[in-house]
Amino acid sequence: MYGSTDRSMPQRFLILILECIFLLIAFWFLFMEGNQFFHLPKGDVTRNIVLFAFSIITFFRMNYMVFFLLRRGITWGEALNVPFAFALYFIGFSILGGIVDKPIDSIDSFAIFIFLAGSGINSLSEILRDVWKQDKRNKGKLYTGGLFKYAVHINYFGDLVWVSGFALLTRNGWSIIIPIALFCLFVFYNIPVHDRYMRGKYGEPFRQYERGTKKLIPFIY
Repeated sequence: MYGSTDRSMPQRFLILILECIFLLIAFWFLFMEGNQFFHLPKGDVTRNIVLFAFSIITFFRMNYMVFFLLRRGITWGEALNVPFAFALYFIGFSILGGIVDKPIDSIDSFAIFIFLAGSGINSLSEILRDVWKQDKRNKGKLYTGGLFKYAVHINYFGDLVWVSGFALLTRNGWSIIIPIALFCLFVFYNIPVHDRYMRGKYGEPFRQYERGTKKLIPFIY
């Protein structure tokens, strides 16, 4: 729904409500013996606390973007598909990590670092772009500053980093499927669709920008 200025408030509130439900399910599993309901092992308490903290941080960041930074319209399809991804993060990672009875160690410290780094990259890139766009002198212009000078889709890169940190914190090998799937989704769907829209909207300025800038991963790809 690129280009639409419809506020889509019902869709935005649907995303909020669904994410609240997913958070409650994650809390139930991590702290209210949900694992015993499914006859699964009980995980480490400290790990469970950090897992839920990750979900809370992601919840607030996501909804700040949905209600304040995302100014285009949201389709009903998006309103249902986007929360599905966060169900994987909130519930999926809670289940995968909530059954691991392993004390927090240096690997988990690294997971926390890359989760926070990825969250910062994603949010800061979006906030700086929003501030730039609010300046009427920049209306109709292509934004290539801030963190976007390092990659055309630096916000997606931030997503990939924080999701990888979330997956690593679970210390469960199955979790690697989620960041790999996210990478494939970005490379084979989101980025091509977004780039086609940007070429149509900005023409040659965007073509020059993408020719001289990495697509997703700064300095690499």
